[in-house]
Amino acid sequence: MRKPAFILCLIMFFAVAVWAQPGTKKKRPLAHDYGKVVINNYSKNIGLAPVAFDHWVHRAKFTCRLCHVDIGFAMKAGATDIKAIDNVKGYYCGTCHNGKTVYDGRKVFESCSRKFIGDDKGVCERCHSEGRHVKKEADFYAFSEKLPKERFGNGIDWEKAEAEGLLKLVDFIEGVSIKRQSLKIQKDFALNPKVNEMPDIIFSHKKHTVWNGCEVCHPEIFVGVKKGTTRYSMVEIFDGKYCGVCHGKVSFPLIDCQRCHTKQPQ
Repeated sequence: MRKPAFILCLIMFFAVAVWAQPGTKKKRPLAHDYGKVVINNYSKNIGLAPVAFDHWVHRAKFTCRLCHVDIGFAMKAGATDIKAIDNVKGYYCGTCHNGKTVYDGRKVFESCSRKFIGDDKGVCERCHSEGRHVKKEADFYAFSEKLPKERFGNGIDWEKAEAEGLLKLVDFIEGVSIKRQSLKIQKDFALNPKVNEMPDIIFSHKKHTVWNGCEVCHPEIFVGVKKGTTRYSMVEIFDGKYCGVCHGKVSFPLIDCQRCHTKQPQ
């Protein structure tokens, strides 16, 4: 990236970040905490710690589409309004965490089972762990050691890891998912940022459909499916809309300008 464009990118980032979050200064999360979602709709009311959901653990095994379309988790933390009884009945977390599902030769632990009612709440801390010193079954740094690296987020180049076959993503759950015919994937295309010397954005449908399918983005995030139908700005993206629904929360953060702005002007 040319130096003036890179400096301009940084200026835009800090200016928009200040506009989007007045009076607050977000601390950059540690690599293992990037993408973590804290769910506290009902936990504290019943004497439990909030649920600490580590996206990286699930992202290493499953597509985003599987959880956010087939299972039905909302894209915003807390918006799904999950209750323990929902999990007991086999919805949401209970779709897989039912004591029966087997993944990679191991049985997935059961969540929110009726047999736990009245027992020591320590069994619940496996998920209700926010603010508690609970030993994790999966170690982030051991897991990420052999994966390709990137500068920001949690330091893993997830796209490259999948492309190199280092991750085998599950995108179908029997009895939950529907087998559907794949749509023709559109070719990569350029988006002009309308800023002098700022490289064009090269958007790849192929890279996004690996993780999201079509349904995660359309029509909830992007109403139109034709290039140019939906118009948006960096201000809106930094405000958590459009690309900002994922980027900056789970996908690589918006401060990594060169991940998107890759085509130099002619």
